[in-house]
Amino acid sequence: MTFDIEINGRLRTISIERTTAGFYRAIVDGHPRVIDGARVGSFGLSLLFDGVDGSSRNVQVAPGSERGELLIGVDGKSVSAVLNGRRTGRAAADGGSQADGEQTLVAPMPGRIVRLLVARGDEVAARQPIVVVEAMKMENELRSPKTGRVKEIAVGAGDSVEAGRVLAIIE
Repeated sequence: MTFDIEINGRLRTISIERTTAGFYRAIVDGHPRVIDGARVGSFGLSLLFDGVDGSSRNVQVAPGSERGELLIGVDGKSVSAVLNGRRTGRAAADGGSQADGEQTLVAPMPGRIVRLLVARGDEVAARQPIVVVEAMKMENELRSPKTGRVKEIAVGAGDSVEAGRVLAIIE
């Protein structure tokens, strides 16, 4: 499987194929790697990379608030990544096409609301941060799927949330 992934505005091409049980061959921007990978929980991956140092990483991957978006946590840092960003026509400058109608912002995984960045009635831009959720010891900014007005904030700071819970509605 080959796809494009955009991380922090940088587009990379990645090809991954399973070689044997638990082992994968990944080619990142033309550089091949062998990866021993295993799932850990609902959103976790344990990855052991080839090479001189034989480095390993625990990676958390959860769905983001937009189509194709993933929240990726590595070494206590969280970044947003967009799969096939170029193929979906997402424009980095304007945040992509506008979603039609009311859009809900949902918790991508269980966690705790750290802070709300907007209030009911506020005007928001597409991709503007709306709420910060702490999950798996990482803080994740969830962003507005469209330009619009905050119709409802369904949570408060300190609330625990389950995956899929509606956090806000943007109209």
